[in-house]
Amino acid sequence: MRDSSKGRGGFDRALMAVAATFLTVSATSALAQSNAPRSAAELAIEAAIPVPQPANLPPPTADDFKMDATASVPPKQIQLPRATANTDPKPAEVAPAETAAAPASEAKPAEPPKLESATTTAPATPAPATAAAPAAEPVKAASTVPPADQPVADKLREQLAAKTLRLFDRKGERQAVEKFYSAREYAPVWTSAGSLTATAKGVIARLKDAASEGLNASDYPVPDFTAATTPEALAEAELKLTSGMLDYARQAQSGRMHYSQVAYDILYPEHPTDPAEVLANVTGARDASAALESYNPPHRLYKQLKAKLAELRGQGDGPVLTIAEGPALAYKAGTKKQPAVIPDDPRVPQLRAKLGIGENPDDTKYDAKVAEAVRKFQSSADLKPTGVLDDKTVKALNSPKRDKIIDTVLVNMERWRWLPRQLGASNLNDAYVILNVPDFTLKVMQGGSQVWTTRVVTGKPGGHATPMLTETMKFITVNPTWNVPPSIIYNEYLPALQQDPTVLQRMGLRLERNRDGSIHISQPPGEANALGRIRFNFPNKFLVYQHDTPDKHLFAKEERAFSHGCMRVQNPDQYAATLLNITLPNGGYTPEKIRSMYGRSEVDLKFPTPIPVNITYQTAFVDDAGKLQIRKDVYGRDASMLALLKGSRGRDLENVVARAQPSVSRPRDVSLPSNVAFNDGYSGPSFFERLFGPPTPPAPVGRQPQQQRRVITR
Repeated sequence: MRDSSKGRGGFDRALMAVAATFLTVSATSALAQSNAPRSAAELAIEAAIPVPQPANLPPPTADDFKMDATASVPPKQIQLPRATANTDPKPAEVAPAETAAAPASEAKPAEPPKLESATTTAPATPAPATAAAPAAEPVKAASTVPPADQPVADKLREQLAAKTLRLFDRKGERQAVEKFYSAREYAPVWTSAGSLTATAKGVIARLKDAASEGLNASDYPVPDFTAATTPEALAEAELKLTSGMLDYARQAQSGRMHYSQVAYDILYPEHPTDPAEVLANVTGARDASAALESYNPPHRLYKQLKAKLAELRGQGDGPVLTIAEGPALAYKAGTKKQPAVIPDDPRVPQLRAKLGIGENPDDTKYDAKVAEAVRKFQSSADLKPTGVLDDKTVKALNSPKRDKIIDTVLVNMERWRWLPRQLGASNLNDAYVILNVPDFTLKVMQGGSQVWTTRVVTGKPGGHATPMLTETMKFITVNPTWNVPPSIIYNEYLPALQQDPTVLQRMGLRLERNRDGSIHISQPPGEANALGRIRFNFPNKFLVYQHDTPDKHLFAKEERAFSHGCMRVQNPDQYAATLLNITLPNGGYTPEKIRSMYGRSEVDLKFPTPIPVNITYQTAFVDDAGKLQIRKDVYGRDASMLALLKGSRGRDLENVVARAQPSVSRPRDVSLPSNVAFNDGYSGPSFFERLFGPPTPPAPVGRQPQQQRRVITR
């Protein structure tokens, strides 16, 4: 057995030799200002020093910074890590007791280095990679922020950390901005060494041109970077431009108001912007202006309205200015023999402002640029485009009607922001149905072109307005049963029964009492059915659909708002064949084949792929000939939106919205007369289940055999 005392003495001598070597090396290193290479003894000592693991450490406390009074070496300065993500202070995760450092009584002492003697030379081979020696001092990661931008970055960090910052008060927006700048080490993105970047110039140009998209440029104020001469001012301008960019993207994509502020009966799929995606998309794009512009609606009809808005404004913002009467002004280009004729008139500066010509605003010359702007305005105002400022042109420029048309175009552009970015089904070559309520027309679109169109009858103003929505048509019902909506039962049929208990029987309607005591009224299939021969089903919360009608004479009227909210189609057999040929191209459906199914039994024709249905409210649109069309605001939607856009929340707006509210509650003073006859038996599923439930509902008791339903899927 080995003598432990001898081993102990050898170990002590080794330690003394190492200490002497260490002192000698330390003194030499101090004189050489740490420039000399480390000796083998140093490497051996450093390899034996235990390295603490920094992961999952609890946050430091005041006790961690107490100095040992007996220590002769001053403690090293502690360098706090730089935040790289969220700057909001959060408590660090504390390691649980079982994974924290072991108590002193249980901790195993580190083994001393095994040195045979003080003069033993350490091996020349380096330590294994798995036991790499740590640096003597913490190594600070090199900053990627250019030195010229570091003062601005420091101020950005401070301002984003300030809880008083109000620029980003929307949910998720502040967090996205903090994460974006933290990932950049708070380097500014809009300036470089105090000068605007190309990205910033693109964003600023887009914000200043917001009016061309029907937006208000004053909602996105551009900070004055030229006046920002300090890092703090540059940081403030940086964040203001970021805020304006995010506001523009959000409002360009989703609108300046939510549709629920306008009416209760509007429901489109939400498509809000993601602030983090906007920041990454715009700042990383080659063309920041185009990237920001892309948040506006991509629809062709929207872009056509945008072009018409520019024409109405004469390529400008159309300020309210009055052009005085005076002599006609005509520009005539010069030739080699004759000079150009350029009239000079004191009205020209006002004309330049009226038509949005920003170049040479005080110039009184009626030059070629002014004449061209006048020509474009004349074309949009149905005047002969001569480019001559005559009395008719001056009158049109000063007409209040022009400003009203501009307002109509603006609210319609705003409504396009609510609609889905993709109207059609991509797996059906972008097929979709679009119905314009104020125009009383329905169109079937596919591949960007109109496939078929027809006239429709829509809901009456007041409590029966046709809702605005996007849903998918899933099937067609031939020979439908009409289940009378509760609103019609309570508001119309029950009062009629009080006057004439036999009125429903004479109308061919079935009156049934459900198990819960509620009333159900239905009309069996047939030629006189209120739904006609075909119903087009797209389940929605408003319980509306499209259908045939026996009242064909209403389609001859120019204004066709007569229904209770559903949409009556003029040529339902052609409509059905068109839709079926899109979703079932091998079915061979024709209007004649559809009519051959007419009878007394319900037949459901299911769509393997649903077709989107978009019900819109376009009081201004561009027709196929490129002409701007204006329609009557039948539901007062334009008026309510203009009131919101202009900040008016007075009585007029409240009345407009109140008139659009439905009355579907059962009147308390209306009850059934005692002599009203009911059809025997339970009436079956609820109204909603009857309308949008499974294609083959359970047959209710007392239902006639001829009303059984067939389902055709191919």
